[in-house]
Amino acid sequence: MSAVSIRELRNHGGAVLARVSRGEVLTVTNDGAEVAELRPLPRRALSTMQLIQHRHTLPHVDVASLRADIDEVLDPSL
Repeated sequence: MSAVSIRELRNHGGAVLARVSRGEVLTVTNDGAEVAELRPLPRRALSTMQLIQHRHTLPHVDVASLRADIDEVLDPSL
């Protein structure tokens, strides 16, 4: 777990909160003593309808091309 000082939180609040929003848990310190913890809020689950709508916006995946790309990187005998 990373730590940020109160000064860093005050001077660079946006950057600190951006780290938290990406999933990082931060301890806030005051003169080196831990005083608080910043953690992301739990994400709200998407409804079934939202998931279906999102799926329709995804690009088409050519399965044969994907498999060929993977075989170039990985040993096929695995």
